[in-house]
Amino acid sequence: MFDPSTAAIIVIALVTLLLVSGAHIGVALGLGGILGMYLTIGHFAAMAQLATVPFSTTNSFTLAVIPLFILMGSLATQARLTNDLYSAAYNWVSRLPGGLAMTTTLASAAFGAASGSTIVNAAVFTKMAMPEMTKLGYDKRLSAGCIAASGTLAAMIPPSILMVIYALVTEQSVGLMLVAGLVPGILTAIVFLLGIYIIAKRRPEIAPIPENPIPRSEKIRSLKNVWGIVFLFTLVIGGIYGGYFVPTYAGAVGAFGAFLIVFLKRRAQRKVLQETFLDAVLTSSTIFLVVIGGMLFSRFLTYTGLVSSVSDFMIALKLSPFAYLMSFVLLFLVLGMLIEPIAIIVMTLPVMFPVMMAVGYDPIWLGVIVVKMAEISLITPPVGLNVFVVRSSSPVPIRLEEVFAGVFPFILMEIVVLALLIVFPEIVTFVPSLANA
Repeated sequence: MFDPSTAAIIVIALVTLLLVSGAHIGVALGLGGILGMYLTIGHFAAMAQLATVPFSTTNSFTLAVIPLFILMGSLATQARLTNDLYSAAYNWVSRLPGGLAMTTTLASAAFGAASGSTIVNAAVFTKMAMPEMTKLGYDKRLSAGCIAASGTLAAMIPPSILMVIYALVTEQSVGLMLVAGLVPGILTAIVFLLGIYIIAKRRPEIAPIPENPIPRSEKIRSLKNVWGIVFLFTLVIGGIYGGYFVPTYAGAVGAFGAFLIVFLKRRAQRKVLQETFLDAVLTSSTIFLVVIGGMLFSRFLTYTGLVSSVSDFMIALKLSPFAYLMSFVLLFLVLGMLIEPIAIIVMTLPVMFPVMMAVGYDPIWLGVIVVKMAEISLITPPVGLNVFVVRSSSPVPIRLEEVFAGVFPFILMEIVVLALLIVFPEIVTFVPSLANA
């Protein structure tokens, strides 16, 4: 048997080697966890965990909401709700400085209420908005940066898959976590809009205003087409907030509501539905693989006493609560440059969550900070996942470094929002407190 410290060094080396060699993060974490338990608590215990953890993790009523929200987003995409949203937003704000970039932000924020997936948001709006923005003379860097950053709004605006993962790992209320992201998500969208306006005002040549004004009657007519998103958002969040059903039921109701929209829009062809359900299954399976691997890794950390040892050591430092928070934010930022957010959540929270609770932070507020850091990591080099999605999905030729250059102003905007959430925690806690009342 190895002592926990030696085993931890071996496991970290193995996980790093697997990641560098291109292994899936879920596989790397799972193998690392199994090896760690084998080295510290024996072969039988390690194999027992391998046999039971995948089933016990996925056989979760709470976790069932993830594939349901993913299916809802896939069906909403098939119903072409994004097209309706984009057209309505374009009609209302395209004549403002940076109006087309604002259109993308508004439509992406609204679609985040139906998809819950940052990757889906980024891919859909890259294909839809990038050609239009380029045709109207927008700088490709601004266009790509806006699309990549706006796609991250789905991580915060409910229903958010990352919120569900956080609630699962930390044993918090999924419903409270979902409603907690509403105001911060809207705040982020507003900061993006203000930032785009300032950029376009200072450099109008990179964001020209369309010449032809849009009649008021056409603007009003376009609002009729956004009923699908309004319906889904009201159905899911209104049902949770009003106490009509728990989040898992809300996922099922939302998926069924999205199916009705597809049917009413006459998009319910057999082949289309087969592709939609297959896409939802593949996406859910990928997420579950990361969660299972992360759970095996966290079992190794827990059973060997590493979690309690590290937590006790950090608490014994007797730093200020703000110092602990900044350490947590910095850790998430560094890991976010290399690893995707779900993996970071299942890796770090078993160790850091007890520490943050011990120094007095609210678990719901902390969850929003975690998701905000996930948003930032999705557009931060060298492994900004949304940046790569935009680059690979773009119908317009664009280099990866141009996309990273385009997202830099939005990273600064995200930092501004993060600072506001830290200084004014009531932005996060106000709505959940009403839900608890």
